[in-house]
Amino acid sequence: MEYLHIYLIVGIAVGFLAGLLGVGGGIVIVPALTFCFAALHFPNEFALHTAIGTSLACIVFGSVSSLRAHHLHNAVDWRVVRQFSPGIIAGTFLGARIAVHIPVRPLKIFFVCFLFFAATQALLSIKPKPARQLPGMTGMLAAGGVIGVLSSFVGIGGGALSVPFMVWCNVAMHKAIGTSAALGFPIAIAGALGYILSGLNQPDLPPYSLGFVYLPALLGIAGMSVLIAPLGAKLAHKLPVETLRKVFGLFLYVVGFKMVYDLFA
Repeated sequence: MEYLHIYLIVGIAVGFLAGLLGVGGGIVIVPALTFCFAALHFPNEFALHTAIGTSLACIVFGSVSSLRAHHLHNAVDWRVVRQFSPGIIAGTFLGARIAVHIPVRPLKIFFVCFLFFAATQALLSIKPKPARQLPGMTGMLAAGGVIGVLSSFVGIGGGALSVPFMVWCNVAMHKAIGTSAALGFPIAIAGALGYILSGLNQPDLPPYSLGFVYLPALLGIAGMSVLIAPLGAKLAHKLPVETLRKVFGLFLYVVGFKMVYDLFA
C-alpha cells in the first residue's frame, strides 16, 4: 500500500489533536492527502474532493475515541450535543452534496476571518460578557447549520468553529473541547456520507474508492488516530485552562494561515 507510512504519521497527529483540542484534524489530513493523491496521479478534478471526503471519514473514527476519552473525564455536555446535532447534520450533509458544484472561495475567506478573530481572543484571554449564554434551540440549530456547512467545505470536524463559539458563550474551556469532540462525530458521519454519495457516479476515480473516500488512506489514518486520541485527551485535562486556551489560539492561527496560503497559492 503506497504512502502507508504517511497515512500512519497523519493518523498520529490527527488523534493527538482530536484528544487535546477537540478538533477533527482535517487541517492535517487534507493537505497531506492532497500531496499523496498528486503523487499517485489521481485526476486533478477529483483530488481535493477525495481528500476532503476521506478526511471526514477518518474523523468519524477519531471522534469516537476522543469523545469517549473526554466523556470519562465528565467533559461532554450531552444536552448541548443534542441541541447542536440536528443543525450540524443537516448543514454538513447539504454542504457535502453541493461542495462540488459551487465556488467556496468567499466562504473560505469568511472562515479565515473568523479563525483569526477567535485566535486573537483566545491568545489575549479576552473574556466574553459574563451574562452571555448559549442561545435557545433555534439559535443552536442555526449555529449548528453554519458550522456543519463550513466544516464540510474544508473537511474538518468543526472544532475550530464550535469551541470558540461555546467559549464565547461562557462554556468552560475543558467542557467546550470535550463537547466539540462529541460534535465531531455527527459532522463527520453526515459529511462523509455526502461525499460518498456525490462521488458514486463519478468516472475515473482511483481503485479502492468509495465515492470520494479513498479506503487505503482511511484505514491507515483512522486506525492510528483511534489509538492516539485518548493520550491527547489525557493531556488536555492536565493542562491549566489558560495554557489550553493559548494552545488552541495558536492552533487556530495555524489553520487560518494555511487556508490563506491555499487561497492564494
